[in-house]
Amino acid sequence: MQKTSIQDIAKNTLLLEANSILALQNYINDQFEEVVNLIHNIQGRLVISGIGKSAIIAQKIVATLNSTGTASIFMHAADAIHGDLGMIQKNDIILIISKSGESPEIKVLVTLIKNLGNILIAMAGNSASVLALESDFLLNTTVSQEACPNNLAPTASTTAQLAMGDAIAICLMELKGFSSNDFAKFHPGGALGKKLYLRVSDLSKLNERPIVLTSSSLKDVILEITKKRLGLTAVVDEHENLCGVITDGDLRRMLEKGGDFEKTIAKEIMSKSPKTIEADALAVDALDKMRKNNITQLIVVNDETYTGVIHLHDLIREGLI
Repeated sequence: MQKTSIQDIAKNTLLLEANSILALQNYINDQFEEVVNLIHNIQGRLVISGIGKSAIIAQKIVATLNSTGTASIFMHAADAIHGDLGMIQKNDIILIISKSGESPEIKVLVTLIKNLGNILIAMAGNSASVLALESDFLLNTTVSQEACPNNLAPTASTTAQLAMGDAIAICLMELKGFSSNDFAKFHPGGALGKKLYLRVSDLSKLNERPIVLTSSSLKDVILEITKKRLGLTAVVDEHENLCGVITDGDLRRMLEKGGDFEKTIAKEIMSKSPKTIEADALAVDALDKMRKNNITQLIVVNDETYTGVIHLHDLIREGLI
């Protein structure tokens, strides 16, 4: 097979699946809105079930909903009719996902849930199926064709199911007023969580705090930079208000110009407008500021008071890059 043929197949696959998602806009109707409101006001949990590839999609939707503040659990359709049906509680709403809506396990499960009296929502690609007709609500995920050349393997249909699940999740987030702070509560681990909750002060407090007075000698400046090993020192007044910063580069440039080593004091060679960031800012904001200014460290302040230094290496160590 030629390389161009492979590329054409891949592009056609993506086009078919993209069109399947776009077509779902025709099925966003009053019934969809009612389903979202029902889930938003749910007293129990949303139990999502399916079989085969639809079961995998169901698990992903459950994960998305749980991480965005909607309590959900997954129940495999085959396991449900062999004991797992006991996980369903009185106030739970059931969502069953199926392309055909006619799988034997799905038909049995529909009957059992109807007997329990729980609200049943179908996400189906066949509006004439048993699942669609017996459910209280239908989320239509019909696709014109699968991306599979034989029109058999679930591809466009599972993509449509996933997209419909995302549409529900985002609507619920908006209704709940779910913020980035809420999101951080459910994602405390890994780089994603750190981007949402890790503060500049959490990192800067672990570093040395190089500091000299405006009247400090050049010798004291060099000793402080060398001792604290951050490549710079803050220059402050007697109240520790930030006045400037001196870096390794500032020292090298002064020596190149032939300045008087014995008589020079800190305020004469400091940069008077150092790049700073507030201690309570997000660490990811510090990273953004470093990138924009092409620098590797920032002076950390609390209002005008110098509190420390945050370095690019701190952000790398935390996995934010």
